[in-house]
Amino acid sequence: MPNSPTPTHCPYCALQCGMNLTPAADGTVEVGERADFPVNRGALCGKGRTAPAVLSSRVRLTSPLVRSEGTLVPATWDEALDRIAGGLARTRSEHGPDACGVFGGGGLTNEKAYTLGKFARVVLGTSQIDYNGRFCMSSAAAGGMKAFGLDRGLPFPLEDIPKSGCVILVGSNLAETMPPALRFFTELKENGGTLIVIDPRRTRTAEQADLHLMPRPGTDLALALGLLHLVVAEGRVDEEYVRERTVGWEDARAAAMAHWPEYVERITGVSVPQLRETVRMFCEPESAMVLTARGPEQQSKGTDTVSAWINLCLATGRAGRPYSGYGCLTGQGNGQGGREHGQKADQLPGYRKLDDPAARAHVAEVWGVDPDSLPGPGRSAYELLDALGTDIRSLLLMGSNPVVSAPRAAHIEERIKSLDFLAVCDVVLSETAALADVVLPVTQWAEETGTTTNLEGRVLLRRKAISPPDGIRSDLEVLHELADRLGVEKGFPTDPEEVFEELRRASAGGPADYSGITYRRLAEENGVFWPCPSADTAAGPGPTENTTAGPRPTQNTTSWPHPTQNTTSGPRPTQNTTSGPRPTQNTTSGPRPTENTAVGSRPTEDTTAHPGTPRLFLDRFAHPDGRARFVPVSHRAVAEEPDAEYPVLLTTGRVVAQYQSGAQTRRVDELNAAAPGPFVELHPRLAERLGAAEGDPVAVVSRRGRAVAPARITLGIRPDTVFMPFHWYGEGRANTLTNPALDPTSRMPEFKACAVRVEAVERQDAG
Repeated sequence: MPNSPTPTHCPYCALQCGMNLTPAADGTVEVGERADFPVNRGALCGKGRTAPAVLSSRVRLTSPLVRSEGTLVPATWDEALDRIAGGLARTRSEHGPDACGVFGGGGLTNEKAYTLGKFARVVLGTSQIDYNGRFCMSSAAAGGMKAFGLDRGLPFPLEDIPKSGCVILVGSNLAETMPPALRFFTELKENGGTLIVIDPRRTRTAEQADLHLMPRPGTDLALALGLLHLVVAEGRVDEEYVRERTVGWEDARAAAMAHWPEYVERITGVSVPQLRETVRMFCEPESAMVLTARGPEQQSKGTDTVSAWINLCLATGRAGRPYSGYGCLTGQGNGQGGREHGQKADQLPGYRKLDDPAARAHVAEVWGVDPDSLPGPGRSAYELLDALGTDIRSLLLMGSNPVVSAPRAAHIEERIKSLDFLAVCDVVLSETAALADVVLPVTQWAEETGTTTNLEGRVLLRRKAISPPDGIRSDLEVLHELADRLGVEKGFPTDPEEVFEELRRASAGGPADYSGITYRRLAEENGVFWPCPSADTAAGPGPTENTTAGPRPTQNTTSWPHPTQNTTSGPRPTQNTTSGPRPTQNTTSGPRPTENTAVGSRPTEDTTAHPGTPRLFLDRFAHPDGRARFVPVSHRAVAEEPDAEYPVLLTTGRVVAQYQSGAQTRRVDELNAAAPGPFVELHPRLAERLGAAEGDPVAVVSRRGRAVAPARITLGIRPDTVFMPFHWYGEGRANTLTNPALDPTSRMPEFKACAVRVEAVERQDAG
């Protein structure tokens, strides 16, 4: 009998595109379209199509490795696990629990992220845990929490984008970072909507725009403030909305009025006519959105920048209304779920705050420990890495490659080398794993079952399609074995569904409430949007659901940020999306998007289950009074402005054929053929001054180091700016140059703007 396809999801970006996997007779795995999944409708980028290549034993780790006389050599699992447990125990005994660090990844499943956070706090007793998702969307998260009282990347499904009247896309090149998402913006334009792209480069995404603004890197905050100034000056403020649904407008208005158009033009390089045209295009339609990505967020003022764009949405009545709002395009595969359930320095499962006594009590009860035994908040990602070898003496690292991905990477590499002990769990021997004392080979996406949460807040089920090679174990098994060796025999199950059931209890009543979600529902409904409280949730901000038969009860709109349901006539409508009318929503401003989240039919055994919340804030925001907050902000310069010695700004990003630190994609022949190495993108004027031709090696030098890569000369970048992709190690490592200046709220490093100089390099000296 031929193998039947297994429906699952791509291991890479936050779209988490649906795909079918079928084992072939020759031992390979074939990728097939999965047209039923609404995010990608079968479409896949090159990374998704070639993802099974990393499953090959030719490129992956197949045995534990331990360091012996300076070299990593194969070892048994017992030897490797004993050595890790011994290293962590020794550090804890000699230096205290906070001398043990834990560093996770935004690609870990919810189950792994949850268990890793629990392991750090219950087994090691350390506060020193964070993850590489801090480098992804932490500024957007902080801005969303300030304004709305809740952080979810997109507060609406991607399918709402084509129905909007205008979308401002700030600092995103999604045509290369998440290509299947581009169709939503193509459909937007086909429907008569407009697309405004803000980026200092003429990217593939910018080429699709009706209007492309090219601000100087690091000036997105001033740009947003200038637009809000014009909204006020031109009488485009939605006064009724501001009065009824927000607080803090007067202070935000006063801050914006200090940023008049000509001043903003001088700061950003965006002309006053372009500023006015942006305001017109954004304000004239009935609905509009602002979507940000790493461009405005990876700055030392990223949180304020996000707040400024949210203020623009609030002043124009563009948040919490149909086909409108602010959203963040999450980058990593589980960047959303990864920070919701405990691997972030200041959070407990369910997006609970670690310093909240009620949150500590709830989670401690689920874990069966004393709340007072839980450590407090620890260091953020960069601060944790910077403390390696001094305050933090041993590190357990899962699913991250900071030697390539961290800012000021050469310094971080030295900090990692100075550790007393380093253990890494990964599927490949990354540049960071190569420095470890012990490396454990772990299962990959296609070899295990688990959940992720995509950029929409849609919780998804990745299914196991194949068995891993002999000798490979899952991260959950690793943590179970280490906990046992360190004296905690119970509480660390290896079955992902069992872990998820505990996660449901731990998240119940929290902002990111998963308690109404089950593996069965995820399989039958093609994902469920959080918050999704269960019928018996007794605590927290979510309403209690009536589980008796008959009409569905009204939602309590004074205590939860999702919309009320119209229950004024008859029983609750069925959830079949293929026939019959969908239930209408009661709204005061245009047609409200329906709340049906099921792609297929609802689970028959649970007809009263909460349907999940695809659209947040339509009736109220998540602050106790239900109102959004304006946050008054003002422009300030990047942490490192150009000067005579370093006269150019460097910005960094991704290319379509590689992903993040490249640890996996750089092992795929097809992807390497398309993007074989780093480059420096620069304007012809700058190239002429250097005497550099296309392909010539050039050096980019910052106060932190030097990187060399071939020149790529294009009119599609500002003359005062150079761009480097950050996927590679070695002399072309872009993050050797980047500035670790941190946002005071989100602790996001300033990846997107640092002062550099560019130098010509003789070809014989390159390399």
